[in-house]
Amino acid sequence: MTMRIKKEDIVEVIAGNDRGARGRVLRVIPRENRVVVESVNIRKKHQRPMQAGRGQVQAGIIQFEAPIHASNVMLVCPQCDKRTRVGIRRDEEGKRIRVCKECGEDID
Repeated sequence: MTMRIKKEDIVEVIAGNDRGARGRVLRVIPRENRVVVESVNIRKKHQRPMQAGRGQVQAGIIQFEAPIHASNVMLVCPQCDKRTRVGIRRDEEGKRIRVCKECGEDID
């Protein structure tokens, strides 16, 4: 099944602790059906000091955005600014174009 959310899309979280938050998609992981959204699902990791190949890694507590399941986010339409389901249509050359189900406008 193809993912209908792409990198750099604006999405809204519809389930979980960050429900209602909007953010930009930083990374898509299609194999696990997950996305990483900016400023959403922030986790803390206690990092040990390590000698890496590129240099020294600083010790301390680092914060990062953890992936969330793609079913817990909905795309925000750039035209109508509402969260929406995504439809697919084909243009004259047979190329797939994502369509907003709310207003009917093209997303791509």
